[in-house]
Formats: sequence, structure tokens, C-alpha cells
Amino acid sequence: MAKDRTLVRASDIGTWSFCQRAWWLAHIKQVPHQRPQVLQQGTIAHAAHGRAVVQACRLHRVGLFLLAMGLLLAIVTGLFWLWTG
Repeated sequence: MAKDRTLVRASDIGTWSFCQRAWWLAHIKQVPHQRPQVLQQGTIAHAAHGRAVVQACRLHRVGLFLLAMGLLLAIVTGLFWLWTG
């Protein structure tokens, strides 16, 4: 798959700001990285973080749903007590 040359990634900016020569070698000259295991570890860490963010979003939605159901139950219970009391 060809890289989209119009897309600027944060990692590219970080690499360029740290060492313009390293960025040029990697992206223009296509020189392979000397420690690809470090790149692999970063990819794995980012994927794990992405999964954690997705899980947090799901739990947030569940929490909001449960809060709404609790408020609805409180309103219904309050109306019931007003009506019967």
C-alpha cells in the first residue's frame, strides 16, 4: 500500500524535530530502521492504548445509560409516592 504523502503524522513531526537527517533517511531514502523491534514495541503499545480508549468509551456510555435509568426510576418512584401518599 502506497503512503499518502499529503498526510503528516505526529510521529513524523517528532522524528523530524528530533533529527531531520533520520527523517530524511527513513522517508526519502527509504533506509530501514536500525532497531525495528523498538518500532514494533511502539506499534503494540499504541494498539493496546487504542483498545483501552475504546473500552473506556463503552464503559462511559454504559454508565450514562445506568445513570439515566436510575434518574428515571427515582422520578417514577417519587411520582408514585406523591400519587398514593
